[in-house]
Amino acid sequence: MPREIITLQVGQCGNQIGMEFWKQLCLEHGISKDGILEDFATQGGDRKDVFFYQADDQHYIPRALLIDLEPRVINGIQNSEYRNLYNHENVFVADHGGGAGNNWASGYHQGKNVEEDIMDMIDREADGSDSLEGFVLCHSIAGGTGSGMGSYLLETLNDRYSKKLVQTYSVFPNQMEMSDVVVQPYNSLLTLKRLTLNADCVVVLDNTALNRIAVERLHLSNPTFAQTNSLVSTVMSASTTTLRYPGYMNNDLVGLLASLIPTPRCHFLMTGYTPLTVERQQTKNIMVSSYARTKEASQAKYISILNIIQGEVDPTQVHESLQRIRERKLVNFIEWGPASIQVALSRKSPYVQTAHRVSGLMLASHTSIRHLFSKCLSQYEKLRKKQAFLDNYRKFPMFADNDLSEFDESRDIIESLVDEYKACESPDYIKWGMEDPDHLMTGEGSGAGMVDPNLAV
Repeated sequence: MPREIITLQVGQCGNQIGMEFWKQLCLEHGISKDGILEDFATQGGDRKDVFFYQADDQHYIPRALLIDLEPRVINGIQNSEYRNLYNHENVFVADHGGGAGNNWASGYHQGKNVEEDIMDMIDREADGSDSLEGFVLCHSIAGGTGSGMGSYLLETLNDRYSKKLVQTYSVFPNQMEMSDVVVQPYNSLLTLKRLTLNADCVVVLDNTALNRIAVERLHLSNPTFAQTNSLVSTVMSASTTTLRYPGYMNNDLVGLLASLIPTPRCHFLMTGYTPLTVERQQTKNIMVSSYARTKEASQAKYISILNIIQGEVDPTQVHESLQRIRERKLVNFIEWGPASIQVALSRKSPYVQTAHRVSGLMLASHTSIRHLFSKCLSQYEKLRKKQAFLDNYRKFPMFADNDLSEFDESRDIIESLVDEYKACESPDYIKWGMEDPDHLMTGEGSGAGMVDPNLAV
């Protein structure tokens, strides 16, 4: 029985990467742009029902909700060649169409106001599932809708569907460029609190790294959103391949995440992919992490690794490669747990022809991710020290009467998260927080972005 997953695309970024994801899934499962199974798609053996459901007229319809507070991106999807793919009852655009003004507080407040409408859509999708396993949220943490409304939805799902898994694909802003969203540090910090407490797994998609890959590896002098979104869709589809093409392990989301997340709060994952192609340009690998090769990262350690290999591969060679990695200690692992390198072999789609026989995705929990959070904290502190742009937040109930405690609480939680990842690098991590109970911040999520491509087996 398939374990269904409902996808929530929230905000401009969330809907853009969600659109690319569904394009990729349609190609891999032999589904036309109108949702009809192609005549050549006869091989079967795949689980379309995890992400699609079949309507009475034989259309395959994504289990997806398209949510935004301004209509531009969703209108683009509804006017595209994929306009007949989606269930139009699962599209929500705010009546005013004015967006959230890149303000987390506005997105959160508007999410609260339209909670009933959106939850009715989610409940309807959930009722249509035989065995719902969880939700996937696609969003950005820096803007207004994806961060603010996305945060509200995370809290609501955690409350209403507490026994279901919540995984996110969260796009982090480019740290190397000046952003046109001046309050980006505020939005990021407030969203990170919800990702820490209310998500079970967070796949970190770092725009800094995506742009670096596009420039350095794919030799694109000025990468477009479409090109970087294509990289994201590659990672998203590869990370779900064992759910859609089941093998002997990792056939559902809980099995996929169980080995990757040994402790609940350290659930932010890095991703790596090889080989990567975009618009006929190819590179041998992709590392979606800004900190993969920095000096600080060299001191960091892997907590766990899952390698998903698609294509024709000899299991004996995989076993020998893993043995070589362990014997030569090519990977710097934590000392308080086993060297967890899992490999899942998966079939490739028979309907997508590629130049390479084998491709591999790595999902890894790595302590260097804390440097990304530290950077977010640093940018927040600079802005907060100047008391800049706070009036934009005071207009909304959560920050009314100059109550900025939400900022302080969010900062404390992310500082604690950074401390926990740092503690993971020491052999006595198991004792961390025992002496200082303040570190044991409670949250209801469990939780999991990027991998060293040199480790691909």
